[in-house]
Amino acid sequence: MEPQILELESFLPYRLYRLADTVSREFSRIYKERHGLTRPEWRTLSGLGQRGTMTATELGEQSAMHKTKVSRAVAELERRRWLTRTPDENDRRVEHLMLTKPGLAAYREMVPLAKAFERELLARLSVEEQVAVAKGTAALEVALGNK
Repeated sequence: MEPQILELESFLPYRLYRLADTVSREFSRIYKERHGLTRPEWRTLSGLGQRGTMTATELGEQSAMHKTKVSRAVAELERRRWLTRTPDENDRRVEHLMLTKPGLAAYREMVPLAKAFERELLARLSVEEQVAVAKGTAALEVALGNK
């Protein structure tokens, strides 16, 4: 019996990974040019911009980042004075992270750029394809327990 071969180019998990990475790299040019941010720094900035106050653990869960990447991103944004850490009153091991005024200003500057990027990305598809992508993505998220 001849061994089976997995064709990565048609393997859905591989295709989804490549697509997500391509889109992420394309968008990263915007926040890298604008603010010199890395992907983990952008994800941290956007998570805090969206939610207000979060712990590092919550950021990791929201952004699917390893705690080491979260820690480095938090340290860099703190060095820039874009976020502050406040120890939890009940558990000193936990810190609540929050954007400062300059951090919030950077986030607010990026929001319309992110939305424009998404519009431009979707404009490459027909309306039917946009609906199919939205439905397919939502169905996979539900099936995998991500929503």
